[in-house]
Amino acid sequence: MATVTTPLRLHAYVLVADPSYLRESLSAYYPHVDRIVLSYDRTATSWTGTPLPVEQCLRIIDEIDVDGKCVRAPGDFARLDHEPLENDTFQRQAALDAASAGADWVIQLDTDEVMVDPQAFIAMIERADAEGATGLDYPARWLYTRTGRGRYLEVTTRFWGDASSYPGPLAVRAGTALRHARQIDGRLFRVDLAARNTDPWHPADAPVHAVIPRDSAVLHFSWVRHPDVIRRKFGWSGHTRFMRPPIVLRRWLWRTRHPLLTVVTSPLRRKDDGRYRLARIPEPPGGEPIAVDVPHTVDASGAVDARDPEQL
Repeated sequence: MATVTTPLRLHAYVLVADPSYLRESLSAYYPHVDRIVLSYDRTATSWTGTPLPVEQCLRIIDEIDVDGKCVRAPGDFARLDHEPLENDTFQRQAALDAASAGADWVIQLDTDEVMVDPQAFIAMIERADAEGATGLDYPARWLYTRTGRGRYLEVTTRFWGDASSYPGPLAVRAGTALRHARQIDGRLFRVDLAARNTDPWHPADAPVHAVIPRDSAVLHFSWVRHPDVIRRKFGWSGHTRFMRPPIVLRRWLWRTRHPLLTVVTSPLRRKDDGRYRLARIPEPPGGEPIAVDVPHTVDASGAVDARDPEQL
């Protein structure tokens, strides 16, 4: 007798804060989930105390939510007496708990992460479930800046090979406890772009349980923004402590304006200072138009000249 398999009940949660790639991110997996929890601070305040465009985000979501899958779940997450990453974990856990009701697995993509191959992604959730894993570690391609229409600087290995990024499992079993941001202590089913690990931050012998093509990886538009938006993102991010030094913004501006020099000099840099290749990605996915001709002075705390040579 043939075994009848029941489709997994998939839910998701969204941290409502950044409209830049929200439409592209949510639209990609919206048809494949049954319920989406919308988590946001009821005062529209970030983890660091800065204002967030929550209402703008909710209007975008309302346009997408033609089937009434989205459930608003405001809370008190701007706890300014806590570290930003503690607030990050606290809000995610509240959202994950709410999204776990009636679900088998919960997708936890940020709104600047775009799932370009939902069929492959869901197939990997099913494999993770069959293997008894707690979370799905699915590779992302980390895009640093947009240098022209359909052209990006993408994080790479020293000599321009694939460099997968794993910010934490992008799907977890319902009821999972988060340890730090999206990270968990449970067993992970790890997907990569090759049979051997391609993440520079993982050990070379890190296990790989399944392989997907590069074009099936999630696209992470992390720093792909207009310079004005990048400045605001640097203020509200849970990683704001590491993003505030002026050199971080100055390098981003210079690399945006000089992509070929950035690529050629990448092998000379430490991996924590950024190594990049030029990637062509059809548009859409898109988000907001990115101004390549960035202004010279961009920071009220002091003039930042994008024409200055980068300090390698």
